[in-house]
Amino acid sequence: MDYTTIRYDVEEDGLLLLTLNRPDKLNAFTVEMCGELIDAYNRASMDDAVRVIVVTGEGRAFCAGMDLSVGGNVFGLDEAMAPTMDDLRTAPDDPAVLKGVRDTGGRVTLAMYNCRKPIVGAVNGVAVGIGSTMLLPMDFRFASEKARFGFVFGRLGITMEACSSFFLPRIVGVEQALEWAYKADIFDAIEAQEKGLVRAVLPADALLDEAKAFARSLVKDRSPVSIALIRQMINRNGAQATPWEAHLTESLAVFYTSMADGREGVRAFNEKRPAQFTGKASQMPPFFPWYDEHQ
Repeated sequence: MDYTTIRYDVEEDGLLLLTLNRPDKLNAFTVEMCGELIDAYNRASMDDAVRVIVVTGEGRAFCAGMDLSVGGNVFGLDEAMAPTMDDLRTAPDDPAVLKGVRDTGGRVTLAMYNCRKPIVGAVNGVAVGIGSTMLLPMDFRFASEKARFGFVFGRLGITMEACSSFFLPRIVGVEQALEWAYKADIFDAIEAQEKGLVRAVLPADALLDEAKAFARSLVKDRSPVSIALIRQMINRNGAQATPWEAHLTESLAVFYTSMADGREGVRAFNEKRPAQFTGKASQMPPFFPWYDEHQ
């Protein structure tokens, strides 16, 4: 796919810099951007040149929310339909449902959730609406001192989207999630850090370099297969009711990795040298994925 709303730049050390690229519109989100981001995250999962992803915005904004200037239904939904929950549960990938009913931001979030590579946000400016909610499935979030956030849906008469009613309370707690959603106010980077939404607030001119350095530290001398499994296991098993499902997936994960990169890791440890892992995230163990991609 040729991208017109984002940039996909892979650096030599395996860092993918994914940039929202509509600076004249403050990187406002569109249906076209939805498709391009889904493609980019799916592509990165299978691109063995990519080890880790850093996401930022071009210009002075990260993402100013949905582009409300487009004609018709600005969310790209088909108002001729009358969907039910059963339609969504039984035929989520039917083209009419996929493009006419399912939330565009949520489709991007699910691509991020299913991604095999760690994702680090570098929030360089305003990030409201989908600009805030697309941050939630990232593994870590850094913010410029110029960043501003807002879950402003109540001001528009709509609701939480992009799976944010799942992620936000898990990150900041139910009470804080409700306050931000009810009030629908804009808040600054310091509040975002104090409430746990972002990891650190940095000077604008240091943000991207700091986020990149942190991202590289996550994957240097690490097995891509191990990283991919760990990301999916922590994201999914943490929501299970008991440890049993975690035990099942960990059993298979250790079983298969112990005969692959794990063997090299043990040898390197005993020989007191850096490991030379050869596993590829595009070639996962046979039990992967163990989950339904819609769950």
